[in-house]
Amino acid sequence: MIIIAVDDEPIVLGVLAESILEAAPGCTVHRFDHTREAYRAIKDGLRPDVAFLDIEMSGMTGLELAKNIRELSCRTKIIFVTAYSQYAMQAYSMHVRGYLLKPVNAQKIREELEELKSVPLQDDSHVRVQTFGNFEIFVDGKPMHFGLSKTKELLAYLVDRRGASVNTAELCDILWEQKPYGASVKSHLRTLLSDLSRSLSAAGADDILLKSRNSFAVDCSKLDCDLYRFLRREPDAVNKYMGEYMKQYTWAEMTLGALEQQK
Repeated sequence: MIIIAVDDEPIVLGVLAESILEAAPGCTVHRFDHTREAYRAIKDGLRPDVAFLDIEMSGMTGLELAKNIRELSCRTKIIFVTAYSQYAMQAYSMHVRGYLLKPVNAQKIREELEELKSVPLQDDSHVRVQTFGNFEIFVDGKPMHFGLSKTKELLAYLVDRRGASVNTAELCDILWEQKPYGASVKSHLRTLLSDLSRSLSAAGADDILLKSRNSFAVDCSKLDCDLYRFLRREPDAVNKYMGEYMKQYTWAEMTLGALEQQK
């Protein structure tokens, strides 16, 4: 198990790290006394299973660091360690896995880690979808690549449909709105669907696409998507929405209008 401990007070950080090692012998603990150092390490590829974070720290706060960690490493479980109880509601709104009040000891940490055993360290959704601003999709923190640019738009539309199935005629109408529905566009669509399947399979994310006879959809439960979080009224997603949604696609304007009404 890989664990990070972040606290800007060196003595407190030392006690926290030693308590973690006592509670979980054999784990690897990375210590950081600056939030930005922890953020850089994760941005450079460190993927901790658990992160113990102080909240009130200079520069980037623990709450801000937690949001950044969730974007870069969705599998990491966040446990806040703080001397202040007033952050509890804000912390739980971010779906953190634990909240410890200082002073901590090995027994408290052991209890938190025991709780995590009922939660898989590998999240079901290792695919993160960004719809606010431009549409982007990331698998394990890395941008996904497609053989054809139109394939990305096809996936974007399926994400926009939020699990509702669409048929060939609807997809052709959306993707080639200026062309009549016929053999040519249907052939192009088959090419895109093949490219989509290959791209998802290469990224290890082929389970997000649901296909049956003339029916296509995405499995929303496999996606960590800002749109879906917004619709569930999760505070971090609501705060990230700045009035832009899949802005490279004209068909997204209808959903944009609905988002503006909900905001």
